[in-house]
Amino acid sequence: MPNRTKGHPRPPAWAGREYLIQTGATVVSGLGNAGAPIATAFALLRMGGGAAAIGYVTGARLAAIVLFLLIGGAVADRLPRHRVMVAANIGNALSQAALAALVLTGSARLWQVVLLAAANGIGQAFYAPAAEGMIMESVDQEQAPRAFALFRTALNTAQIGGAALGGALVAAVGPGWVLALDATTLAAAGALRLCLRGPAPTGPAAGATAEREAGPGMLADLREGWREFTSRRWLWAVVVQYGVVNACLIAAESVLGPLVADQRLGGPRPWGLVNAAMGAGLVAGGLLMVRWQPRRLLLAGTAGVLLFALPAATLAAGAPLAVLGGAMFASGVGGTVYGVCWMIALQQEIPAASFSRVAAYDWCGSVALAPVGTMAAAPLAGGLGLNGALWACAGGMTLLSLLVLAVPEVRQLSRMTADPPPAVLRPPAPAPAAARSEAVPTAAEAAA
Repeated sequence: MPNRTKGHPRPPAWAGREYLIQTGATVVSGLGNAGAPIATAFALLRMGGGAAAIGYVTGARLAAIVLFLLIGGAVADRLPRHRVMVAANIGNALSQAALAALVLTGSARLWQVVLLAAANGIGQAFYAPAAEGMIMESVDQEQAPRAFALFRTALNTAQIGGAALGGALVAAVGPGWVLALDATTLAAAGALRLCLRGPAPTGPAAGATAEREAGPGMLADLREGWREFTSRRWLWAVVVQYGVVNACLIAAESVLGPLVADQRLGGPRPWGLVNAAMGAGLVAGGLLMVRWQPRRLLLAGTAGVLLFALPAATLAAGAPLAVLGGAMFASGVGGTVYGVCWMIALQQEIPAASFSRVAAYDWCGSVALAPVGTMAAAPLAGGLGLNGALWACAGGMTLLSLLVLAVPEVRQLSRMTADPPPAVLRPPAPAPAAARSEAVPTAAEAAA
């Protein structure tokens, strides 16, 4: 924990310049990103759109991520990862700035919002695999779990303020200004990441880097990553499971949730507050995982995923705002528990030289069905009613989270009790949900 000298907090001794810059950049962009989904949803509602319009826009972004993730993973294993992250941040800042201008001038059309959402997804597809390897390369191996938990805590703290501020600003000054704020924070994050030097691999990592650069080509790289991914049943089983869970989660929280907020809860301000409650849960989960080290990693992580169904069930039941906030808080705790356990599992098991490619397959599988979920949300609500659609999402998340436990490796994969050799030390896993990281929903999450 931070030391104090003359009353002023200081970062831990292991948190060097690279770690602090990366954490700071992620916190800055997280402030804007937490409010952007709220702003986009209510911008579409004020344009006269409904569940279908929100589904088209969310689906376009996720579809672009799916289509470009594998390319992004191969690029991140060949080029300096921090430079790829900077380029992605700047690209996303430009797309958000264009969307903000259209909304502020009242000239936005649905097709324009869809195209800009797809452009934003392409940027995220390059950012996400590159980001996976960076934070853990900046700390000593024995500090990796604590570093990731504290990193997630800092990001999620920013998301609490970002979600609450975003909801309040949408209600007070309109969604366009919130989108402009997101563009500004993305540009600031890119500028901070320009200060990163990038890792200087030594030992086995250096040999892996040299071998990777001398490889025969991108297709060969992707085939090697696919072999690594499919050779571990626990890995692809969890990703397939989370792909369905994520589709239900996005349909409930990004499409159906804003409709409930608009019709029953009072609009964007209370929706921002309950999203802030989820952020508080993410922070509480991070503080928990700094101290708690479960031995059965994926068993504990799956228990966290089971909590994801609570917000959808609470929305369907028409519970009061305070109860919904409690459900979002619990879901946030589960998101961080899952994310940290998943990170440690990947860190132990995946070869460093192919990590970004495996992470790209992880992300791709985790979000592949999310566009289907967003597109199906409106027809599902039309056929089952809004409450019925939310119950269906909650049931799907619960069922898939239980079914994955039938895989023995998922139940049995354990934390290493001794320090592994340097060749098997790995970067972190992504955060598991849209509001849980500055990335997109994924099993590989954020949750920044």
